[in-house]
Amino acid sequence: MVKTRKQFGQHWLKSEKALSKIVAAAELKETDRVLEIGPGTGILTRPLLQAAQSVVSVEIDRDLCDLLGKKLGKIDNFLLLQGDFLSLELSQLLQPFEPFQNPNKVVANIPYNITGPILEKLLGRIAEPNPQPFESIVLLVQKEVALRICAKAGNHNYGALSVRVQYLADCEFLFDVPAQAFQPPPKVDSAVIRIKPRPIAQPAQSPKHLETILKLGFASRRKMLRNNLKSLIEPDDLNGVLASLSLNPQVRAEDLSVADWVNLSDRLLARSGNEILNSERSDSASMANRIEGGSEA
Repeated sequence: MVKTRKQFGQHWLKSEKALSKIVAAAELKETDRVLEIGPGTGILTRPLLQAAQSVVSVEIDRDLCDLLGKKLGKIDNFLLLQGDFLSLELSQLLQPFEPFQNPNKVVANIPYNITGPILEKLLGRIAEPNPQPFESIVLLVQKEVALRICAKAGNHNYGALSVRVQYLADCEFLFDVPAQAFQPPPKVDSAVIRIKPRPIAQPAQSPKHLETILKLGFASRRKMLRNNLKSLIEPDDLNGVLASLSLNPQVRAEDLSVADWVNLSDRLLARSGNEILNSERSDSASMANRIEGGSEA
């Protein structure tokens, strides 16, 4: 048995019941091309290979890559990439391997200490969504994070992460996975979630502005929104904006739905005379001019 390494946040899932439920949650078809992040010893990789057309697994640990190469290296629909998923240009690396190009689903037991960056790479950001979204993303994550991602407005778990992910995708909390299902057991419980990217239901006029007010709005959860946003707008003025949106002037950030946040961002943008929006358009035009002029690498 390969020893786990703390710096990679490694905990091997050993529960056959949990493994079966994860694979079922992925709803795999014979035509699916799967991306797996952090395959570890390959315990999840094997059933994925049986259910999908192909599986490309990305593993940072060289020792585990050696192990996986010996275990699964001769299977035709398996491709193993060694490296840090966060820094790899996956589309470029997969160009020579046609059966593995353009994976449409993600199924993974990811390192909990880099859940946020992994989600951002898979989904993109509010201001820069992934231009080639996955059909579905099934992840085994820390339960606390799973609850935050899937929480609805008014729930104590609801926060900026909830809004950022739910702006881009539908999220579903599927089931718990107890610490005892792993070797060694982590100090926290885990859960499996399913994220399905979709067209943005209500695009913000300025996604960058929406990101800004989310950061400010959730900066201090106990404060009312009018106090968290006072660097952008006077509290009394914000009261009027909130009233125009049928929101209580004493509302807190966690009480606003994703649609409420978009409406608030658009309304504040309109009050500012569209200065922010015009600035972003100017930045985009400047970037386009540089690209056309051949000065952009």
